[in-house]
Amino acid sequence: MKAVVITKYGGPEVLQLEEVEDPTPGAEEVLIKVAATALNRADTVQRKGAYPPPKGSSPYPGLEVSGTILALGSSLSPGSPWNVGDEVCALLSGGGYAEKVAVPVGQLLPLPPGVSLRDAAALPEVACTVWSTVFMMSHLSPGESFLIHGGSSGIGTFAIQISKYLGIKVFVTAGSEEKLEACKNLGADVCINYKTEDFVARVKEETGGKGVDVILDNMGGSYFQRNLDSLCVDGRLFIIGFQGGSTAEVNLSPMLAKRLTVQAAGLRGRSIENKAKIVKEVEKNVWPAIAEGKLKPIVFKTFPLAEAAEAHRLMESSSHIGKILLIP
Repeated sequence: MKAVVITKYGGPEVLQLEEVEDPTPGAEEVLIKVAATALNRADTVQRKGAYPPPKGSSPYPGLEVSGTILALGSSLSPGSPWNVGDEVCALLSGGGYAEKVAVPVGQLLPLPPGVSLRDAAALPEVACTVWSTVFMMSHLSPGESFLIHGGSSGIGTFAIQISKYLGIKVFVTAGSEEKLEACKNLGADVCINYKTEDFVARVKEETGGKGVDVILDNMGGSYFQRNLDSLCVDGRLFIIGFQGGSTAEVNLSPMLAKRLTVQAAGLRGRSIENKAKIVKEVEKNVWPAIAEGKLKPIVFKTFPLAEAAEAHRLMESSSHIGKILLIP
C-alpha cells in the first residue's frame, strides 16, 4: 500500500508518499480500506519529532479515518457486530495517512446517519477528545457555561455543536472576525476576538462577574492564569494542548478561593480498554445528535494523500475553520 512516511523530523516537506507493507490486523483488530483521514495538530508535532507514536503503534501519522472493513482479525466472527464491507470511522493511535490501517475493534464507530463516508473521517478524534475531557471528566452539564479556546478549530467547531445540543451556554475565542462568524453560525453565544479583546474581562462582563463553569484550553502556559481568573466557583479547567507553552508563573490563590479543578489529558496514549469505553460513550451520546441533524463535521478542505505536506502547511498557518482531510 501507499502511506505518508515521516522521512526525517522537520518541516512539512519531510512527509513523503511511499510504498510500504500492508498492515496485518491482530486477533482483536479489523483491517480498514481508508476512504479519508483527517489532520490533527498532534500530527504536526509528531512530524517534528516531539510526539512519538505509542509503543506498538503504526509509525505513520494519522489519528482517525473513515473507510470500509476489508478483513476481521482471527478472534472476531462475522456479525459480532462488524462484517467485511461495513462502512465505519475509527479512532487510531497512528497510521491513518495510508491506504489501509489496522484498528482495535473497540475503536470502531458506525458511519453516522446523514454523513458521507469521506466526511466521517473528521469525527472520531474530535468527538472522543471533547466527550472524554469536557463531559466524562469535567462533567459539563446542561445549564452550565463553557469557554472554548480556538473555537474555529476541529475540536472547537465540534465542541460548540455538541454543547449547544445539550443546552449549554457557549463562549469561544478565535483570532479573526471570519472565524468568530463561523463559531456564531454554529451556535456560539459569546464570541471573543482574543487579538483585540481581553477574554477574562469579557467573560466576567457576560456572566455578571461570576465566570464560566468549564474551560477547554489548547494553549497551556500562556493562558493558565487568565483561565483561572475566568472560572466561577467550582469551575473546571481542562488542558488538552500547549500551543502557548507548557510553563507559567501563576498565582494559585483563585484555585483555593473558588474551589477550582485543573485537569489535563491526551487521547492517543490511553489504553485500548479506555479508548473503547470512550468510543462507546461517544456512540451513545454524540451519534444521536448527528442523526437528529444537530451536529455535523465541519470540513474546510481536502487534499490527496500525496499532498500531505501542503495540508500540514495549511494547518500550521491556522487559516482554516474546522477539519482538513486527506484522501488516498
